[in-house]
Amino acid sequence: MPRLGTIFSELLRLCPRYQFDKAVEQRQGDRYVKTFTTWQQFITMLYSQVKQKDSLRDIESGLLTQSAKWYHIGLGNVRRSTLADANNKRDYRVFEDLFYHILSRCQGLTPKHRLRFKNPLYSIDSTTVDLCLSVFPWAKFRTAKGAIKMHCLYDHSGALPSFMVVTDGKKHDVRVVKENSFPMSPDSIVSVDKAYIDYNWLKSLDDNGVFFVTRAKRNIDCTVTGQHRPASKGVRQDVSICLNGSRTKKLYPKDLRLIEYHDEETGKTLVFLTNNFKLAASTIAQIYKSRWQIELFFKWIKQNLKIKSFLGTSKNAVMTQIWVAMCYYLLLTYIKYQTKYTNSLLELSRVIRETLFDRKTLIDILTIKPERILAVQEVPIQGRLF
Repeated sequence: MPRLGTIFSELLRLCPRYQFDKAVEQRQGDRYVKTFTTWQQFITMLYSQVKQKDSLRDIESGLLTQSAKWYHIGLGNVRRSTLADANNKRDYRVFEDLFYHILSRCQGLTPKHRLRFKNPLYSIDSTTVDLCLSVFPWAKFRTAKGAIKMHCLYDHSGALPSFMVVTDGKKHDVRVVKENSFPMSPDSIVSVDKAYIDYNWLKSLDDNGVFFVTRAKRNIDCTVTGQHRPASKGVRQDVSICLNGSRTKKLYPKDLRLIEYHDEETGKTLVFLTNNFKLAASTIAQIYKSRWQIELFFKWIKQNLKIKSFLGTSKNAVMTQIWVAMCYYLLLTYIKYQTKYTNSLLELSRVIRETLFDRKTLIDILTIKPERILAVQEVPIQGRLF
């Protein structure tokens, strides 16, 4: 009879172990380690994310109650002091590397965005996670406040965080995108808010064949160089412009497109700035409006992943927890698209949380109604040959 593990073991099998071990070797994660390996650290931290554990003691106690089901995932006794040391000392970049390996698997499954063009569509934004300055002194944000920032390149095809940078709270958004190469292929479209208006950076996007859509600043100094096309519904102005300021004109010498759009739903009039002269003005407005999806993404991870309260106070411990949390988000996304699960990610995370150590299959718990999950017979631990 075939071996049947738990839901947790199926979750771990979705992680590319070969690439993980290569990252551990590269970062020397298991150097001088005798018992609690980096893989076991990942299992434990993933468990804390799935079960929403709030403390190291809570993790230790929770795993102790499931000790009879540990052997199939290669986990031994976990002491909170051992986990704390691992989180503080082992290079968090191992889990960052794992995140991108899982991401590459997800990208082959995700559906395309729903707008009427084939260009890849992205949004860039950041969210702030507040920290207590006295507990996290390395994350100084203001005089009496600590914080970190999560900067994200959000892929609208599949709602994926396709690139992330975590910095201290003082790092300006534009500085982050200029210092880091956010991966966007030529012909991509990216929407950003006014905080990202830096004409030098916008010019670099244009040079790389990337289209941008943003809000124009109120004090933009420009000259109209031509009417782009006849105005359509909601579009009050659609013109080509060139920048007038001596510095801005030097940074961005090419023409830009300025669109004044009135949103009947909100009653607001918005002015957009873009280097895309092909798409309809109403489509440009829809692109910028789609930015709300990255805000929903930030809201979701803050409410449903453990990235606001931390198990350790060092920078390495915080970063470890964040990257493991993002790995779990990708695992949920992968399961949803691979199994064509019709309910939300929130519902999926709840189902996995409640059945994590049950000897059932993912297909069992995802293809039946939630109220019937408990009725699915669990395979007994005894009575099988392994």
